[in-house]
Parts: sequence; C-alpha cells; structure tokens
Amino acid sequence: MEVRSYIPHLSLQAFVLQLATVKVVLPEGEVTTPYPPTPFQSLMFYCNDPVSMSREYRGEFRQQPVSVVLGPQVSRVNIRVHGRLNAIRVDFLPGGLHRLLGIPMWELLDEGLDAADVFGAGMRDLNEQLRNTADLGQGKVLVEAFLLKQLSGMKDRLPLDAALEVLLKHNGQLPINTTASLACLSLKQFERKCRERLGMNPKFYARILRFSKAYRLREAFPGRGWASIACEAGYYDQMHMIRDFRAFAGENPGIVEQQLSVTPIRMQSDLPG
Repeated sequence: MEVRSYIPHLSLQAFVLQLATVKVVLPEGEVTTPYPPTPFQSLMFYCNDPVSMSREYRGEFRQQPVSVVLGPQVSRVNIRVHGRLNAIRVDFLPGGLHRLLGIPMWELLDEGLDAADVFGAGMRDLNEQLRNTADLGQGKVLVEAFLLKQLSGMKDRLPLDAALEVLLKHNGQLPINTTASLACLSLKQFERKCRERLGMNPKFYARILRFSKAYRLREAFPGRGWASIACEAGYYDQMHMIRDFRAFAGENPGIVEQQLSVTPIRMQSDLPG
C-alpha cells in the first residue's frame, strides 16, 4: 500500500486540509477492511477501480460511484477492494464542505453521494480525465484544478470556522464554552451552527475526534498497548475508549485489532492529526 499526502494549493488551504493519493495492489483476490467514522468530510475519487461498500447493519456490498462526496459519518462501514485501488482523497477542514456546497451538513449525515450528481457536468468531465490518467500525482493536479474553479461560489469563512480548526488541532480536548467564545457565539448559537457546518453538535464531534485518533494510532502502530493509545488520544480512562469503539467501530478494541490483523490495508493511518 502506497499513500502520499500533499499540502493543498495555497488558494485551497482555507477549506481543504490535505489531499492524498492511495495505491494498493493485492497479490490475489479481494480484501475487506473496516472504515469507522473520521472527523473529516471528504471527496473521494476511485480513478480506475471502484470499491464496494457495506454498512455493518446491511451486510450487502454495493459498488461505489467513481467519485463520492462523503458527509459527516457516525457509523462504521466496510470497504472491499477488488484486486487493486488507485484513489485520490480530499479531506476538508471542519465546515469546509459546507462552505463549498452551501447545504446543511446534517442533510448528509451518514451519506455518500455520487459526486457527479452534486457537481454536475464538471465532475463528469473530471471523472473521465481521471479514468484515463495512469499517474496519481497528475490526477491530484486535475482534482486541485477542479476545486480552484469552485472558489467563486464558496461561502465566506467565519470566526466559527477558525474556532472549529482549533478544536480539531486540540483533538477535541478543548472546552466547548471556550470554542464557542473563539467563534464569537453564545453556546446555543455555536451548537446550532455546528449542526449546520458539521452535521452534529460539538460535543459529539469532539468524541469522534478522540475515537478517530485512537483508531488511527492502532492502525499506524499495531504493537502499541491500548492503555497508551487511550492516554494519547485524550481519554480519561480505557473504559471511555472502549465505549466509543463500541459506538463508532461496532466492536470492542480487541475485536477491531483482530480484524485489522487480517487485512494489509490501512485506510486511515495517513489521515492528519
């Protein structure tokens, strides 16, 4: 598995956190790997070989569109890679996807939409270009060019967006009252605006930030102890982490560890944070 992360074009850095290219070639057959919620809303491009996805409670795998808008996720999914994967991922800053699309993020809660349905002809043209591009680095340039064309329709950046970025940098370890003050909003206003920009209230977002940090540490450092992971992710104790694993990964940490041990794919270890 080869993952490369890129700092976005300077003009995109107000709403895009990073771009990444992912290349996977499996020796044989297909591999299924867990993909629990992350704090990031993203735009995914499967350049040559679409993946299949199932939600834990459905079981049936369905092929994904070649480009997908991923709204706020609160439920685990399973990703199945068929032989190989060439993908480009755009991870947005908190509120960035809302500013780009102009729609409340709660409407996209636990949803993945065909990006061509959202962006129209421009996205269909980009999908065709990516399908004919063997070099993922060049594909990343094409994706950036597409995003640069969307700047004219962007909603303005507010103090709220800067406050949410601070919460992200602190891995959720910032009092919500403090974050609301940074946003120049009352607590009630802040919670209402968070639902619009994040699709959830700020306390729930902070939980996902902590859980995602713990999950990514497990992916990146499989030999590390759970107590150490819980501490670095900001949990008061291991039981709080276990509760969040049950809520967001659908399993206890030990079961997740077993599931990761049988797949060579680490879908989240490169995520920022």
